[in-house]
Amino acid sequence: MVENERLRQEMRRCEAELQELRTKPAGPCPGCEHSQESAQLRDKLSQLQLEMAESKGMLSELNLEVQQKTDRLAEVELRLKDCLAEKAQEEERLSRRLRDSHETIASLRAQSPPVKYVIKTVEVESSKTKQALSESQARNQHLQEQVAMQRQVLKEMEQQLQSSHQLTARLRAQIAMYESELERAHGQMLEEMQSLEEDKNRAIEEAFARAQVEMKAVHENLAGVRTNLLTLQPALRTLTNDYNGLKRQVRGFPLLLQEALRSVKAEIGQAIEEVNSNNQELLRKYRRELQLRKKCHNELVRLKGNIRVIARVRPVTKEDGEGPEATNAVTFDADDDSIIHLLHKGKPVSFELDKVFSPQASQQDEVQALVTSCIDGFNVCIFAYGQTGAGKTYTMEGTAENPGINQRALQLLFSEVQEKASDWEYTITVSAAEIYNEVLRDLLGKEPQEKLEIRLCPDGSGQLYVPGLTEFQVQSVDDINKVFEFGHTNRTTEFTNLNEHSSRSHALLIVTVRGVDCSTGLRTTGKLNLVDLAGSERVGKSGAEGSRLREAQHINKSLSALGDVIAALRSRQGHVPFRNSKLTYLLQDSLSGDSKTLMVVQVSPVEKNTSETLYSLKFAERVRSVELGPGLRRAELGSWSSQEHLEWEPACQTPQPSARAHSAPSSGTSSRPGSIRRKLQPSA
Repeated sequence: MVENERLRQEMRRCEAELQELRTKPAGPCPGCEHSQESAQLRDKLSQLQLEMAESKGMLSELNLEVQQKTDRLAEVELRLKDCLAEKAQEEERLSRRLRDSHETIASLRAQSPPVKYVIKTVEVESSKTKQALSESQARNQHLQEQVAMQRQVLKEMEQQLQSSHQLTARLRAQIAMYESELERAHGQMLEEMQSLEEDKNRAIEEAFARAQVEMKAVHENLAGVRTNLLTLQPALRTLTNDYNGLKRQVRGFPLLLQEALRSVKAEIGQAIEEVNSNNQELLRKYRRELQLRKKCHNELVRLKGNIRVIARVRPVTKEDGEGPEATNAVTFDADDDSIIHLLHKGKPVSFELDKVFSPQASQQDEVQALVTSCIDGFNVCIFAYGQTGAGKTYTMEGTAENPGINQRALQLLFSEVQEKASDWEYTITVSAAEIYNEVLRDLLGKEPQEKLEIRLCPDGSGQLYVPGLTEFQVQSVDDINKVFEFGHTNRTTEFTNLNEHSSRSHALLIVTVRGVDCSTGLRTTGKLNLVDLAGSERVGKSGAEGSRLREAQHINKSLSALGDVIAALRSRQGHVPFRNSKLTYLLQDSLSGDSKTLMVVQVSPVEKNTSETLYSLKFAERVRSVELGPGLRRAELGSWSSQEHLEWEPACQTPQPSARAHSAPSSGTSSRPGSIRRKLQPSA
């Protein structure tokens, strides 16, 4: 539009100049090139106008065809209308531009002869008009450029018209395709309607035939019913009479029913009482049989020599913290005190041991039988096992208000010794040692840091002893407590993230009971080993570093060696690796067939320690299945004089101080005349 406006202004300016030239005489210009070009342009314009008229006619026809389509082609009709409207607008715009161009060319053609004539006359007349002629030629050149531009516009219009023809052809092809689809769909619909009509007629005929058959059967049944009614009238009278009789009987039925219900209730109540009494009796018998079965099982285990395993669960303390990790994950079985349940990672796991103790329960009954066996001349070992912080030291040592296994065992020991004082003479000695970083140390010696070794007795009995281990003779529990307090000050304990007073070594309290029967001269030697094992720990949890880390490594290594020994004993291997660790080597007597052993597995109940608790309980189950064989009693029988000589001979060799060195047993007793050395099996 801006270009057209500029051209119009140019044309007005040219018209003004030509108007001035018209006043001058004009002549024809037959040989001018502009007239020929104008004629050609007029021909092309007429052709374009004809083509435009034809295209308009075709578009109008297409428009009419699209409007006559059905509603199924509504979307296509809208799209065609939009396209046609756009093309109509474009063609209208092009037609307007063509009309403007045509008018411009027509006006230029009408004015060209005077210009040409003037140019000729100017050439003839004077030089003044020559200048005007040159200006006219310049304007004519400008008009030629405009004509060239119009030609370019016409060329573009031709291209747009061609594209509109192509679009029209595509639209016609689409319309033809849609018409064919409509015809095909119409044909299919007619076929389906015809088939449905046939199915409907066939179904109606079949239904009509069935209805006729059913009606015929109904008529036949109706005739039979009529005949039956005629025959049933006498029976109906009889039934009416019977009904009246029954009605009279029913009036008295509630009283009979109440009496029957009362009698039935009384019988049912009596039966329920009998069943309850029978159930109570059966329950009492079941519980008695359960206790008897457990007692027989325990006796069988004792005769087999199995390591007796009990578990003690410590209570939840303030040191465990608060939150989900400090919740209780351990529960007890209400009907069986040998079952313990652990909730590990959301899954319940059950373990069966010899007995399970709650935090408030006492283990005195378990210890008393072992103390009696020690006095009778058996080797007895009680050791506590579990992770660090599980309460092993508390279980073994306890407090003044609530004594541990050590105190209770010693109290029972001296109590039974006093009861047998009229028939027996007993000598009780105590030693205390610890295994720290795989080094055996004497807790009661003058040099606690001195390294000790474990040796075999030279008498060929296979028993182990520790040369140089300090031994104190005691007369009461108070004496042992004083000795134990002295040894406790030398034991190694340190602070870790899991336990404020973590034991960093394995502690052993060795109580030797030597007895002589005053009437028969029978000599017995029993040994009670009370072991407080250091707790297994994970270095990541305990935060051990430096020397604490080295201690933890030695502790875990020795406990791993204990597990290897248990595995070898359980699988009855020919070689048991007792010498892989000082701990297992020192406990060889307790874990072999010459000892009665009690293991106290100590577990923590809190959620954050369930992995360690699971490992400890699994280890306890493996230990429980180990059969050591029946314990052997260490006793010698001889004359009273020879026994007295044997009793006091070691005292003559070594003066009896308050503390004496622990040496190997004398090997000369077996060769003296009149003494018979034998080992007696325990009575069933």
